[in-house]
Amino acid sequence: MEVNDALIDNLSNLARLEFNASEKESIKKDLEKMIHFVEKLGELDTTGVEPLLHMSPEINVLREDIPQGSVSREAALSCAPVTDGQYFEVPKVIRK
Repeated sequence: MEVNDALIDNLSNLARLEFNASEKESIKKDLEKMIHFVEKLGELDTTGVEPLLHMSPEINVLREDIPQGSVSREAALSCAPVTDGQYFEVPKVIRK
């Protein structure tokens, strides 16, 4: 794959980034190194190697669901800056 100015311009447009000429040259060199590395990986013999699906052998490890106590309404409302005695009062955020 050829890394040219058009490719850098397209990628910077997609990423909504702006680069000056020296930054473009630096990015061009970095991209060429990355592409060369990926092409090097393609040379490896992966015969008999199973694809890696998960980083660990554990699948869906979940914690025990243990019911615990909760904060009472009075305790929660005592920490609120504004309440009506039963609910939290918050500023209106939806406009009609």
